[in-house]
Parts: sequence; C-alpha cells; structure tokens
Amino acid sequence: MCDTGFGARLCLRLSGGEATGEIRALLLEHHLGKAGGGSGEKEDEEIVAEIMGRRFFPDVIAYKAWEGFHFAGHEIRITEATDCYGAVIWPSALVLCYFLETNSKQCNLVDKNVIEIGAGTGLVSIVASLLGAFVTATDLPELLGNLQHNVLHNTKQKCKHQPCVKELSWGIDLEKNFPRSSCHFDYIMAADVVYHHPFLDELLLTFDHLCKDDTVILWAMKFRLENENKFVDRFQMLFDLEMISNFPSLNIALYKAMRKARPSKLKV
Repeated sequence: MCDTGFGARLCLRLSGGEATGEIRALLLEHHLGKAGGGSGEKEDEEIVAEIMGRRFFPDVIAYKAWEGFHFAGHEIRITEATDCYGAVIWPSALVLCYFLETNSKQCNLVDKNVIEIGAGTGLVSIVASLLGAFVTATDLPELLGNLQHNVLHNTKQKCKHQPCVKELSWGIDLEKNFPRSSCHFDYIMAADVVYHHPFLDELLLTFDHLCKDDTVILWAMKFRLENENKFVDRFQMLFDLEMISNFPSLNIALYKAMRKARPSKLKV
C-alpha cells in the first residue's frame, strides 16, 4: 500500500477543467455509499477533488471530443468515444500512469518490452512509450482505429521506440499471435480490465500465456461488484500479488504481480 505522499503526488497529474459527467457519476456513486467521516476519509476526499480538478479539456468545442493530461513531461490529448466502454478513459488508467512516472527509478521502463492488454484509448501505452519502453498496445479489433490514432498522435517523433498497436481478443489465438517461444515481455500492464463482462476466464488465460517467470504485471483495478473480488482470488492462485497503492474514495487498488512457480499450464 502506498504512503500518503504518493497519493498526494498523484492528484497533481490531472490538469484543470470540469470532470466528465460519467466519471463524476462513478465517483459520486462510491462517495455517497460511504459511511462515517474520519480524518482519513476527509483527506481522501480532498485528494479526489484535486484529481478531478487537474484534468484539462479544449477551450472550444471540437468536432472530435478529447481530453488532455500531463504525464512524462508531455501534453497528451486523448480522443474518446462515449458509445463504448473500451474507448473511455477510466480513473484506473490515471493511477497507473502516475505510478509509472513517479517510480521511474524503481520501475525503469527504458528499453523494456511492455504489453498493455485492454489498452482502450491508449493512455497507459502512450505514457510507457514516453518513458522509454518498447510498447505493444492491444485491444479488440473494433477499438484499434481510435487506439492507433491516439498512440500515433501522441508518440510520433517523441519516443525512443515507436509503439505498435495489435489486436488481442482475450483467450483467442494466443499462441498463434503471441508465441511463447518468441514473445517475452518485461511488463504486462492493465487498467480496469476486470468488470462485469463474460470473459474473465479468457482474461486469466491471457495473463497466464503472456507472463514468463520474470515478467512483472502492473494492474490497476476499480472494485465495483463481487466479480472483482472473485477474480482476484483466482488470480492469486496463479500469481504472487502485492498491493502497492490504494485509493479508497476512487475504490481503486494498484497491484504488482509475478508468476508463481507451477509444474503445468493453466487449465480453466
């Protein structure tokens, strides 16, 4: 679990403007459901208020909606689509991005091979690229157009290694598209990939397939329903899991994980 210094620094990464209605509603839903009013809760609420005040938006309405963020010394502009969960920036991505930036010595991404699963709008992949990693950003085929646009727009001639965008449907053709004999990733990154969807078995298979013994998984997750808790329990059967930070009023935890030694391949 992180110290309050990390939480306080996180709140400084989002740039000014009003929060989107969708994300404000998510925060409010959790906020209204909390009981009590201790000093820790008050401090956390202040951090969340600061987070939501540090995002920035265009001064005028553009023909394409976008949001802006400051990470890794760059202004990043992300195009979203409100008709798809995978094309919206969720708060978990911001938590993971800030961790990468503020822990660049302990988590040095320079020349590291990184894959992001469920990349969505590409924010995490973009930040990892700006920090020097060779990044493969993956998601479903219907999301690749917007993902490619965001990645190219925010990384072209700005990164040591130009990131690539690739289709990855969890659990499907994993060995064909990502053969274990030739694919080695130093880091697997994921933000908000666990929610109410019917592909949790496939997600676990994908983590298992992509992860080697020395691969580090960095995974930010928002807890919403019991499914999340059950998935964490199953995940811990295969991986050693450590919570490295926690943001209660966002209901988000950031985990680090590595593969457990086991004799045979996962069967679900």
